[in-house]
Amino acid sequence: MSICLLAGGKVTVFAAAAFTLSWTHSVEKTRWEEHWQVTPAGLQVVEARVRGSGAGMDPPEGSVFRDGWWIYRPGVGPQEKLVLAASGATGEGWTFCAQGRCTMVGAGPADPAVVTACQGHG
Repeated sequence: MSICLLAGGKVTVFAAAAFTLSWTHSVEKTRWEEHWQVTPAGLQVVEARVRGSGAGMDPPEGSVFRDGWWIYRPGVGPQEKLVLAASGATGEGWTFCAQGRCTMVGAGPADPAVVTACQGHG
């Protein structure tokens, strides 16, 4: 399995079956992370973590507080693609990590990135 990341008009292929997205909440300036896997049904989020709580970001029922993070499993089904658009209010975009490599994407409000399971790769 592999992951395709379209950012800045360029497609990068990662020969991996999992990736992590992280970002900073635009109001609370709190760090969020999501761990995703590529499955036959699409991209599946398997865990989310948030450092703290605040405006519009209360941890859901069943969350566990560990090492400064609220950790939970989002109740979201497989996704065909993820469109990562930034508000421009945090000064940064999304951090995409796979295969031990991380890259910042979607930093500007008009600069979205798209993550998909690659067709015809791996």
